[in-house]
Amino acid sequence: MIHEVFMPALSSTMTEGKIVSWEKSPGDKVEKGETVVVVESDKADMDVESFYEGYLATITVSAGDTAPVGAPIALIAETEAEIEAAKQQAAQSTPAIDTATPQQATASTPEPVQTAPAAIADTPSRRNGRIIASPRARKLAKELRIDLNTLRGSGPHGRIVAEDVEAAAGKVSTPPAPVTTTPAPPPTPAVMPTPIPATMPAPLPAPAAAVPLGEVVPFNTLQNAVVRNMMVSLQVPTFRVGYTITTDELDKLYKKIKPKGVTMTGLLAKAVAVTLQKHPLVNASYTERGIQYHSSINVAVAVAMADGGLITPVLRHAEQLDIYSLSRTWKDLVDRARTKQLQPEEYNSGTFTLSNLGMFGVDRFDAILPPGQGSILAIGASRPTVVATPDGMMGVKRQMQVNITCDHRIIYGTDAAAFLQDLAKLIETDPQSLTL
Repeated sequence: MIHEVFMPALSSTMTEGKIVSWEKSPGDKVEKGETVVVVESDKADMDVESFYEGYLATITVSAGDTAPVGAPIALIAETEAEIEAAKQQAAQSTPAIDTATPQQATASTPEPVQTAPAAIADTPSRRNGRIIASPRARKLAKELRIDLNTLRGSGPHGRIVAEDVEAAAGKVSTPPAPVTTTPAPPPTPAVMPTPIPATMPAPLPAPAAAVPLGEVVPFNTLQNAVVRNMMVSLQVPTFRVGYTITTDELDKLYKKIKPKGVTMTGLLAKAVAVTLQKHPLVNASYTERGIQYHSSINVAVAVAMADGGLITPVLRHAEQLDIYSLSRTWKDLVDRARTKQLQPEEYNSGTFTLSNLGMFGVDRFDAILPPGQGSILAIGASRPTVVATPDGMMGVKRQMQVNITCDHRIIYGTDAAAFLQDLAKLIETDPQSLTL
């Protein structure tokens, strides 16, 4: 039997995917659960495994090309005898195939074959002279200058995984080339699909890069996803409400607990989560059947990517996390977001979003509502401001401007104003409670 391999849907917002690389070549044996292709979704690169056992017969979408979700990208034949028939089938574009179970598995584009030295016989980590290694292990080996030919894999079926490369790096005498990020633990082979690291952009904000002036640069996958989402967002009737919040007490608290690893983003996310507990409607979202009240408060925070686009890592159950755990979680999310290692639920499960441009000195701005959410809060910089004191004198206080954008189909002006009022009260008078 010949099985068609489809472009997988790796996230709820993904409409097309780009083939980053094929891990198998036409004619290669493919085992069920084995990685055969790396696909770039709108948010992450995914190591995709096969749902079938057989032979990669032919590839219809090459590395570097894109295809819509659900489009055929390769054919897998169960036997070697069926390979030629599969090629003819692909050429005729009329495949008589088994489509009962669309898979997220794949075939592979020809990639340069890494041949082991003649002195090294085939092992479980080498088949027909070809090294069997995960995409992440290959990337890590290149960064750490480790020869994969010298390794024996500890992964499934003898596959070389990142841990094997890291172990070898600890034994070499020549220091490895510096890398900008620390790899996360390798993905669990049994999970399909699983994010793998992509090329890491420079720490944000990114330095100005050389651009091809006078030329049109195509959008990357993440930028295309942002374009689609923004077009959807602009179809939603929204309104905005601004508020000025005095941050003197919050700033004092931040200076006190910053040495313990707490970030200002963590403090603001925690303050928002605590306030949302009193305002479940602001944490809700619109559906055609009515208002969807969410059972948890998942605060998404917008992060710009150095290579273009935007991603919103999510602090799930933020109202339940203590400020120290929340800050550690946020750091981990950002690190993995910038290496495109986030799981889909770590960037598409937000119920409320924060967008903070205060670190750039921005006073105030309007944020565009993300699809599927009811509210987003834009946060400006905290600045010393001359204000009138209750006794009629003048004083200086640090203040920041916040601006909430809401879906007017479910949230009204009084709802947004009440939320901002309670948020300001918490930040101005009782920020210490955020550490409890």
